[in-house]
Amino acid sequence: MTDITIVGDAPEIDEIKRVVQLYVDGFQGRREKLEEAFHKDALIFALDADGALATDLISDRFERWADSQRAVKSRFIAVTQAGEVANVILGFDNSDNLEDSWVDVIALVKVDGAWKITNKTAAHSTRAAWAKPHS
Repeated sequence: MTDITIVGDAPEIDEIKRVVQLYVDGFQGRREKLEEAFHKDALIFALDADGALATDLISDRFERWADSQRAVKSRFIAVTQAGEVANVILGFDNSDNLEDSWVDVIALVKVDGAWKITNKTAAHSTRAAWAKPHS
């Protein structure tokens, strides 16, 4: 899927996508990219393949995520911007094993001129068949 659904006007789509891409790039040993992308109080809610819910401060995961060196790529599905808030639906595709991919719903807010991710709600791609990556 190469098309991105844009709801309404999204005049800052390039910057919003850049910030979300920082999060994805952080999995390649780049903790500083995670720190730039996320608000310090950002939260995560994630449903795994079995439906178990995990919640946490995202900053508590930075070290583990950066150290994982996980081969992932981003697939932007939809972007919505309403003034200083935005929402991105992202395919978080595991390049090593597409069956272990995720769909993220990411909320952002623009604070002091900078976009920051404030919340990530994720479902394992087996729970969202329409958003599964294509091999």
